[in-house]
Amino acid sequence: MAAAPVWSVDPRTGKQREQVAVEATAQEVDAAVRAAEEAREALTDRTVRAAFLRSAADELEAARDRLVEAADAETALGPVRLTGELARTCYQLRAFAGIVEEGAFLDVVVDHPDDTATPPIPDLRRYKIPLGVVAVYSASNFPFAFSVAGGDTASALAAGCPVVVKAHPD
Repeated sequence: MAAAPVWSVDPRTGKQREQVAVEATAQEVDAAVRAAEEAREALTDRTVRAAFLRSAADELEAARDRLVEAADAETALGPVRLTGELARTCYQLRAFAGIVEEGAFLDVVVDHPDDTATPPIPDLRRYKIPLGVVAVYSASNFPFAFSVAGGDTASALAAGCPVVVKAHPD
């Protein structure tokens, strides 16, 4: 079965603009998830992860004019709204980078052993770990804040989880 093209549509005119993607097959989705799982190791180093989040924010800001223009053509939300939303997304990425570096999100707990307690208390250590690949489903009404680079993706990456994004059909 041939992949179905996904077209950008100008919401102001209803006219088709350009092909922007191809609908993935089940096999392609499976391959994307498997590739994301294989990339998981790259997210284990918190310093690297924080740098990655900051770099994503820098890249978004560097492409701001092109991104806002494209998002406006596809959503008609206007450049003022979209510029603010992109700034919010960059702020979120950087804020999560700081949280990753600080480390409190790991919620580390160390219970020291006590052989005199009844029953004896063993040496117990607990901290949060990433569970695996996260799927993010994009929203059409917030193309930056709740889309590919938005808060859902940023928080998953900050936690150390690779992400596969499903683009919104609009």
